[in-house]
Amino acid sequence: MIILLTCDFSISLQVVHCLIGIVPTSVLVTGVQVSSRIFMVWLITHSIKPIQNEESVVLFLVSWTVTEITRYSFYTFSLLDHLPHFIKWARYNFFIILYPVGVAGELLTIYAALPYVKKSGMFSVRLPNKYNVSFDYYYFLLITMASYIPLFPQLYFHMLRQRRKVLHGEVIVEKDD
Repeated sequence: MIILLTCDFSISLQVVHCLIGIVPTSVLVTGVQVSSRIFMVWLITHSIKPIQNEESVVLFLVSWTVTEITRYSFYTFSLLDHLPHFIKWARYNFFIILYPVGVAGELLTIYAALPYVKKSGMFSVRLPNKYNVSFDYYYFLLITMASYIPLFPQLYFHMLRQRRKVLHGEVIVEKDD
């Protein structure tokens, strides 16, 4: 529980860091990332006890941890105007492995949660009810998993372009749709 609270606090600080300008990243992109991480921590890992010992949880937590240590080391040294080459290199290379491993961990964890969610009906709202709405958390999780298909490549290739620009000095011209 302490690990989850620490993770949640650390994740939430990312939005604050964007808002006050410590981290030069889009508040919207960071907000989506933070929402995703809070979802994985609280609505999946914390809420579904049987999956807490899954190896996939370790996969995404270790990936997130190494990513954040690298990212914040980069930002810290940049603010101090003393950026070691290794930190810059790590910031733009570690994601090549960590991002797919983290996503695999997230997807495998959600997949492991599916039987429990279906059997228990957790977080689902069935008809009839006074609001005349229904919500099935099981199908929400399936849709969430499917959303990784179009989103992962976009974000991954964006990071590859950033890597090429920063490490190799290439000018990337983005196409306007």
